[in-house]
Amino acid sequence: MSMNDSEVVTVSVAEFIELLNQTFEYAFPTVVVTGELANYRVSRNKWLYFDLKDEESSMKCFGTVFQLPGPLEDGMMMQVRGYPKMHSQFGYSFNVQTMQPAGEGSIRRAADLLAAKLKAEGLFDSARKRPLPYPPQRIGLITSRQSAAYADFIKVISARWGGLEIELIDVLVQGDMAPSQIVAALERFNALAQPPEVLVLVRGGGSADDLAAFSSEIVIRAVAASRVPVLAAIGHETDISLAELAADGRASTPSNAAELLVPDRRTALETVGAVRVQLHEAVSELMQGERHDLTAMTDELHQLIKEKLVESKSSVASSKQILEVLSPQAALRRGYAAIRKDGRITRGGQELTKGDIIDIEWAVASASAEIVSIRKKNANT
Repeated sequence: MSMNDSEVVTVSVAEFIELLNQTFEYAFPTVVVTGELANYRVSRNKWLYFDLKDEESSMKCFGTVFQLPGPLEDGMMMQVRGYPKMHSQFGYSFNVQTMQPAGEGSIRRAADLLAAKLKAEGLFDSARKRPLPYPPQRIGLITSRQSAAYADFIKVISARWGGLEIELIDVLVQGDMAPSQIVAALERFNALAQPPEVLVLVRGGGSADDLAAFSSEIVIRAVAASRVPVLAAIGHETDISLAELAADGRASTPSNAAELLVPDRRTALETVGAVRVQLHEAVSELMQGERHDLTAMTDELHQLIKEKLVESKSSVASSKQILEVLSPQAALRRGYAAIRKDGRITRGGQELTKGDIIDIEWAVASASAEIVSIRKKNANT
């Protein structure tokens, strides 16, 4: 059956390219292609060019360096998400949206290349790691709500300690969309006016493909750049992702992350009880010692008071004797007399004049007299 010329569609080159792209967009809005990386190059530190091939075919791919999961090299197996497009000047290419290594060998090689790069930048240095709060009151949790890792972390931390505020950001933890969601969660927590005291990034175990998101460069840099300390627990104890090396702390499992963050309340209560007993014993010993010292000080004080009383009594007696010897009454008893004029004792007679009435006092008698005459003595006599 032949087609008539009237049925043939005639279009311009630009129109054909536009129709072809519309067909691509309708048929393949997004597609994931797996193949071997070849002819990989970066132009002007911005544009990304490479071929994706298998044993039978090869196709050209185009993207930007922002889609790179980290350093790459030819020969790696890659899983590339994107869409086909015909460019008006450069022809057909597969436009990259996301890409990541595929297969354990390629994933391991990509991780090694990225680890060497970031280690040289100092992102894994222990000196830049911050201490984790213990225990924190507010925790930012980044994981999949449906994952066993989430269930294990919540179960263990709730059993060990109470009264915590845990805010979850639900993200994909594997696949080509996981890195961007994890980075967005880290940035969201860090942008809060009052961010959590610690961010916890957890995921259960899996294959190298399953854990690849946590060794992507954008996730590692986001972890390292976080202003809130980050605790990472990715996979099982034998699994080590690069995000864990950049984090402030690493736990072997999600359950272990909970154990590192908070104490066990039963152990804490036992410790408090033991400390209380020790404190009571220490206070009792201290009080007993203080009572003993107080008793000794009281005895010493009593003895000192007794000695001071004896000394004071002796001093008083001596003073009394001196006062008795020096008192006017003692002089009178020895035969002397006291002469008063106008009630005042005269000292040397200078204040007396002829005609003055004076009072004379002896020890056992007194008399009054009038001054008839005064005879002054020579001072040298």
